[in-house]
Amino acid sequence: MVGMDSREKSSAEVLATPVQFLKGVGPHRTEVVGRLGLSTAGEVLFFFPRDYQDMTDRREVTDLEEGSLQSVCGVVEEIDLRTTGPGRCILGVLVRCRTGHVRAVWFNQPFMREKFSNGQRVMLSGKPKYEGLVWQMAHPRVETLAEDEQEPTGEILPVYPLTEGLQQWQMRKIVRAALETYTDLLEEVFPAEYLEAHDLWPLRRALPEVHFPSDHESLEKARRRLVYQELFILQLALAVKRHRQHDEHRAPVLEATALIDARIRRLFPFELTAGQQQAIDEIAADMGGPMPMNRLLQGDVGSGKTVVAVYAMLLAVAHGYQAAMMAPTEVLARQHAQTLEKLLAAGKVRRAQLTGGLPPKQRSAVLEQIAAGQVDLVVGTQAIIQDDVSFAKLGLVVIDEQHKFGVRQRATLKQAGPYPHYLVMTATPIPRTVTMTLFGDLDISTLRDSPPGRQKVNTYLAGEDKRGQWWEFFRKKLTEGRQGYVVTPLVEESDHSAAANLEETYESLANGELEAFRLGLIHGRMSTEEKDAVMDEFRCGEIQVLVCTSVVEVGLDVPNATLMTIEDGHWFGLAQLHQLRGRISRGSFPGFCCVFAEATGEESAERLRAFTSTTDGFELAETDFALRGPGDLFGTRQHGLPPLMIADLRRDTELLNEARRDAQTLVIADPGLSKPDHARLRRMMMVRYGKALELGDVG
Repeated sequence: MVGMDSREKSSAEVLATPVQFLKGVGPHRTEVVGRLGLSTAGEVLFFFPRDYQDMTDRREVTDLEEGSLQSVCGVVEEIDLRTTGPGRCILGVLVRCRTGHVRAVWFNQPFMREKFSNGQRVMLSGKPKYEGLVWQMAHPRVETLAEDEQEPTGEILPVYPLTEGLQQWQMRKIVRAALETYTDLLEEVFPAEYLEAHDLWPLRRALPEVHFPSDHESLEKARRRLVYQELFILQLALAVKRHRQHDEHRAPVLEATALIDARIRRLFPFELTAGQQQAIDEIAADMGGPMPMNRLLQGDVGSGKTVVAVYAMLLAVAHGYQAAMMAPTEVLARQHAQTLEKLLAAGKVRRAQLTGGLPPKQRSAVLEQIAAGQVDLVVGTQAIIQDDVSFAKLGLVVIDEQHKFGVRQRATLKQAGPYPHYLVMTATPIPRTVTMTLFGDLDISTLRDSPPGRQKVNTYLAGEDKRGQWWEFFRKKLTEGRQGYVVTPLVEESDHSAAANLEETYESLANGELEAFRLGLIHGRMSTEEKDAVMDEFRCGEIQVLVCTSVVEVGLDVPNATLMTIEDGHWFGLAQLHQLRGRISRGSFPGFCCVFAEATGEESAERLRAFTSTTDGFELAETDFALRGPGDLFGTRQHGLPPLMIADLRRDTELLNEARRDAQTLVIADPGLSKPDHARLRRMMMVRYGKALELGDVG
């Protein structure tokens, strides 16, 4: 807390007051509140509601109207849980209010029974409907009221995340008391002129209103202030990191001269797509300068990212530098190595593989060659970043499927040489807002077009009644010389899941629908040697059908495999389904993918509908994002970034754009955030993101 005066210091100490000393907590409730991740008064202030209960339309029963959201308060008088058929039930709860009764009903939710007891005071919020002689609310929101608690009226009430042993009214009481005691101690991170210029409320005004809003307009303004601040601090950290990467480090200048460019292109026996050409131009421009390239190459499945990466690696080698390519699995690393073998068979580029499965003697020999500069291209897995790996002259690092590696692994690899250029690739198209947060420190190249000659994949969603018809088609295509995959979610039978398991599916097909064909089996628990042997047999056609788990999701390239059956498709995420389908879009024959699934809910049904309606991975990524939100979509924990506390990337896209622009403008004007007005912003940025983004001692 360097630079704080004594008053601020004492404020910080007071805000660090242990939660047990807060009104409404005490020793008996400390452990319960602690389960929510709250240990200090300051943390309680920033424990934001997950939703709000609109009590601005609280009514008596005699004033209820059909069709709009209204709330009533009363006492539980009768609870009735009835079975209406196999797996079906109705729960009815009769609530006595001052001027009449309201019946709340839930269909097929027997667990709701445990939430009610006779004599309990509750508040119901929903859209009432007059049924016979009584008003009824279907699936209303329920709020338990304390016996001495006044009935809420005309309020917008916060709804907090809870844990067992804690009720909403108790959490509200704790937060309200904390706000009254500690709000005035909070420091404002933005200068007054900045708040005015950007139409932002001061923190001390916004925080109480985001917890207990006076009205809808106040809630909107309070939320805008806090969301903007959260996104601004993140974008500030990313902008500072990017600026430092560009301005404080030096990388080798690897220019793509006309001669080098011509030599590299001669190795490709095909025309590059317009997208590949643009990506190569952007990469060559980066590598031709003294600042380290930090670029993300994202492309849909089958868009030709590997060719672009090979160009970049050969550009480094042409200047006498080494290039390293790291993949998340040995299967994928081996495939990249085979691609390089084909392209470079006639050249003089020296290549080596470095994976965890290498025998000690062979590994030792490879390490010696790398350290002595006798190897130009190294392809491998995480084995590349072990302590005993030392490069003689590393000029470029390529990481495939970037989101499967953590920040620490990225950083360790970058330190393997004196600031090499850095290219990461992903075949999982990333929603734009996620790109701006998780990958905000990288420049981005995008491939959207497919190489010429690639055929489209026909996708079908089928029920059990179509199974016979599909297998008949599958067999016909196999007889014509094609190959196929059958994908299941689980490796072995599980008591916890009815999902098709691998071994059962293999036995069933081998003795049934596909008994006339050669089947193979592959999953993540097999040894590297076993997986490699099966994949080699599949590549050369000895195996016609590969029964597998999602281990084939990324990177496997068998152009003749054009058929895919996905069992229990509802168990897979949308991005994963798209990656799986990408395995059968690799060659010159059209692909056919059939998903057998039972939609287990509206989101599941929507996901499967989206999957069958388009093969555009970028469109599917945005759909997936809209359905699920960011969640842990790209492993934010793995990236080391703390989760967002109040911002919602789906809802706050406009504010994210605004915060990003403003943060970049500020860093251009004050790169080290060294001006006195920016001291608090700098401190907050360092506390929240300094470690995760390895910002060191900024300013």
